[in-house]
Amino acid sequence: MYYLIVLVLLFIAELFYFKIADRCNIIDKPNERSSHTSITLRGGGVIFYFGALAYFLTSGFEYPWFMLALTLVTFISFVDDVRSTSQKVRLLFHFSAMVMMFYQWGLFSLSWWWIIIALIVCTGIINAYNFMDGINGITGGYSLVILAALAYVNKEVVPFVEEDFIYTVVCSVLVFCFFNFRKKAKCFAGDVGSVGIAFILLFLIGRLIIKTGDFSWIVLLAVYGVDSVLTIIHRLMLHENIGLPHRKHLYQIMANELKIPHVVVSSTYMAVQAVIIAGYMVCPNFGYWYLLCTILLLSLIYVCFMKRYFGLHQC
Repeated sequence: MYYLIVLVLLFIAELFYFKIADRCNIIDKPNERSSHTSITLRGGGVIFYFGALAYFLTSGFEYPWFMLALTLVTFISFVDDVRSTSQKVRLLFHFSAMVMMFYQWGLFSLSWWWIIIALIVCTGIINAYNFMDGINGITGGYSLVILAALAYVNKEVVPFVEEDFIYTVVCSVLVFCFFNFRKKAKCFAGDVGSVGIAFILLFLIGRLIIKTGDFSWIVLLAVYGVDSVLTIIHRLMLHENIGLPHRKHLYQIMANELKIPHVVVSSTYMAVQAVIIAGYMVCPNFGYWYLLCTILLLSLIYVCFMKRYFGLHQC
């Protein structure tokens, strides 16, 4: 009953946000680099924050430093969705938020160089998740797969977080998918959504890694990670400014050049990541080897795909 109430309230909150976005003209206009062709409301992913907030308010204010950190990244990302902010300001907010999250993790009890490594890795993951948000359903669907895996691990393998937190966030992602995971999306996640859900997943995966001392759990982000890193390398080889928008991700080639429906591409990414996670669960004693083999296999697929189809890309 609790989750049903949360689901209904989040659904109402999302509809309320649509009215605000429509009135305030918070929209995404298609351009030559877009994968959509019609004007769509932006920032629907703000519902992820409200999902986390719902848990925070009903749990006796569990994970306060994380919640404060999530509030910071949500605020600056929403501002950036409404009007562009400078990269320095965004980084200041993101770094401040990550420091708070590290404190919630208890990371400051470790050597200082762990903080530097964590800061670099977390910044990379957040940006990669943001870059991958380009077609209908991919952010919500991919996040559902990871959350489902984390819920299973938390219940059946090793408890690392209050399970209600995961399920409440799942409710928010389901609400978003209802409006986004379709042929003609009602809304897009926006930076507020892609950065917000990335931050939430980082918090959960970080707690899992710290609890188990096993870094191979990063396999939960393998598909996004390989696509993002190899796309950056590819663009560097093409002498492009990697800070500028583009349409060179593998999923973008599938959707734009090969004309594969968005929901099919998103479902493919979900399925591949789900299979990878299932295989990892079956091989618990070979975590690092499994992670290495997964990265190599995904990299091979990426290179073969680009060799065959990148020539279709005109932008």
